[in-house]
Amino acid sequence: MAQLLEVGDLVLELDEEGFLEDQSRWNEEVAKALAITEAVEELTEEHWTMIHYIRDYYEEYEVAPVVRKMVKDTGFDRDKIYVLFPAGPRKGACKIAGLPKPTGCI
Repeated sequence: MAQLLEVGDLVLELDEEGFLEDQSRWNEEVAKALAITEAVEELTEEHWTMIHYIRDYYEEYEVAPVVRKMVKDTGFDRDKIYVLFPAGPRKGACKIAGLPKPTGCI
C-alpha cells in the first residue's frame, strides 16, 4: 500500500518501502524528509556528495551504481558510506536521492 509524505506544500506518494513513486518530484527538501525516514537526521556535505553522485550516475546509466563503483568514484571507503547511510548505500542512499529501489536490494 502506498504511503504519503508531506514536504511543505507537496504531498508525495511513496511505494510500500518508502521510495518516491515519481522521481521527478524530488528536490533537496524532499531528500531531507526522506533522510529522516532512514535515521539520517542531518544531511552533511558528504551526504550531498554521495546523493548527487548517485543521482548523476542514475541519470547517465539508468541504474544505481554498485558499492564498489561508489567507493572508486567518490573516494569514500565502504565503511564511511555505511556510516553516512546506515540502511546501506544502495537502499538508503538511493531512497534519499529520490531514485527507485535498486534491483537486488532486499
